[in-house]
Amino acid sequence: MLQFFRNFFSSKIGIGVTLGFVALIAVAFAGGDVASNAGFGGVAGGDRVASVGNARIDTSDLDRAAANSVEQLRAENPKLTMKSFVAQGGLEQLLDNLIDMAAVRVFAERHGVHVGDRLIDSEIAKIPAAQGVDGKFSDAAYRAFLGQKRISDEQLRRQVTEAMMARQMLSSAEIGVTAPVESVRRYAGVLAERRVGAIALLPSTAFAPKAPPSEAELAAWYSAHRSDYVLPERRVVRYATFSDAVVKNVPAPTDAEIAARYEANKAQYAASESRKITQLVLPTDAAAKAVMAELTGGKTLEAVAAAKGLSAASLGSVTKQALSAQNSQAIADAAFAAAKGKLVGPLKAPLGWIILRIETIEGKAGRSLDQVRGELSQQIAVAKRRSALTDFSARIEDEFDNGAALSDVAKELGVTLSETPPLLADGSIFGAQGQKVPPQLEKVVSAAFAMEGEKQPQLAEVEAGKTFIIYDVGALAPAAAPPLAEIKQAVAIDVQLSKGALAAKAAAQKIENAARKGSDLGTALAGLGIALPPIQRIDMPRMQLQSMGQNVPMPLTVLFAMAKGTVKLVGAPRNRGWFVIQLKDAIPGQVAANDPQLGEFSKSIAQLQAAEYAEQLRAAMRAEVGVKRNETAIKAVRNQLQGTTGSGN
Repeated sequence: MLQFFRNFFSSKIGIGVTLGFVALIAVAFAGGDVASNAGFGGVAGGDRVASVGNARIDTSDLDRAAANSVEQLRAENPKLTMKSFVAQGGLEQLLDNLIDMAAVRVFAERHGVHVGDRLIDSEIAKIPAAQGVDGKFSDAAYRAFLGQKRISDEQLRRQVTEAMMARQMLSSAEIGVTAPVESVRRYAGVLAERRVGAIALLPSTAFAPKAPPSEAELAAWYSAHRSDYVLPERRVVRYATFSDAVVKNVPAPTDAEIAARYEANKAQYAASESRKITQLVLPTDAAAKAVMAELTGGKTLEAVAAAKGLSAASLGSVTKQALSAQNSQAIADAAFAAAKGKLVGPLKAPLGWIILRIETIEGKAGRSLDQVRGELSQQIAVAKRRSALTDFSARIEDEFDNGAALSDVAKELGVTLSETPPLLADGSIFGAQGQKVPPQLEKVVSAAFAMEGEKQPQLAEVEAGKTFIIYDVGALAPAAAPPLAEIKQAVAIDVQLSKGALAAKAAAQKIENAARKGSDLGTALAGLGIALPPIQRIDMPRMQLQSMGQNVPMPLTVLFAMAKGTVKLVGAPRNRGWFVIQLKDAIPGQVAANDPQLGEFSKSIAQLQAAEYAEQLRAAMRAEVGVKRNETAIKAVRNQLQGTTGSGN
């Protein structure tokens, strides 16, 4: 019952409301290394595609987001090109998201809403590429990440700020939304309906001519449909793996080093207190006070949150210092002054107002140098080995930078080079259905496809600190259609199918006319005198259709969208034939007032309504701050992207 409404969130509006803001950070900055076009600074129409209040969106912003979007989408569709991305409306939707991000930020700033630097820092620290080998934020890794993405620290911080502001500003529109009971029952009744009909298939093969197409027909068809035969880009990767055993004779930790490490981390081994805390964030002071009143009346934090469409989050075990870094010193002071089981709040936080519940209080005794000597010795040994590995890796990278070939370094390491079959960008083996690259190559395939050409060796970690890989692209075949001579048989089949499809359509129109006059589809089909697949009789509830998820056959989708007593003619994809679809009856569903599924169904409809409210609020923000699109610059960006290769470069 619920799948129909869950599918809403994959629609344009649903994506824009629930994912468009925060996910844009991932689209714009995560994944493969995709260079932006250097020439966008001087496109026709100026260097901005839109002005949003006092903010601007430059051509380079749109270009970079488009390039990275294509790279990300290729993980699901290796054949995707920048040209097809733009043609399918991807660039327009991306620009709308960029405009909305900027509009929310400008609106928020006008009304005194700001995001603190500390909160932005914490979000940036969560980016995997900005973390060192210890999983913590590394300034060196962060700077390398910015350089790889060709984006400044200021630009990234602006995007994070916009995402955080959107989360705060739009969440208020989604609080406390409920759906009327009768409305819920009516929607549920739609999903419970049953449809009765029939589907006839007239395949093109049954109507295709027996005589083969001429050479001229083949050439003309291939010329007109060349893009249909484009093979995705394929790359052969040469590689060899080796372990950390290449680093030998690493010095053991000394007593002085152990003592120095203990002194440097003395606070870590001192007596401390941590608390497990549950937190609920509200958008306004009034909302927080209303929740506090309900809690005082005996309700639980989880129950009150759930009733308002929210959820209480567990912060786990946190120290006073960590809580202060996440929120503020005042909040940390209040939380650590309260007794176990007590409620704290409402308190002003960087994003809204919060209510805290103290779950447990945990004290930890201090530890002396002798008590942690073994632990420190192990840490120092690991750090020394990591440092030695870093130096070793730097030496190999220097050799590559100075022109050393992959085979030369492999010989130096005493390892044997292996070579993959031709690969696609998602790591699958070209021409081998379902087969993927070896596990040790999974992490380097995207980097291999980001290389500009062949014989550009690189070094990477397979398992952090333990296993490494050296690799390059041994051969590269760009996305292109093969010569006609190589695919003549496939082209001939398509030519015959196109001819057969025309004849099948003419026959299907006769069947359609007969069915409209009351004839049974099976009887009308038999009158053609051609061996055809049997009629498919349909008697199916809509809920069964919804249970198919994304695998609903197209004729069934049409059947459940038709009016009772009608007949429709629908072509199958790629000239495969024609369907004649007849809906004889649509039986409304009956849903009892005490149906156990109505509760969850009501929540799903409420989420849908909340998303629509957020969409309306977003549109209002755009209208207030003012948006001016530079159609000349947008067209120039669109034209330039469509003239590039599939990588977007």
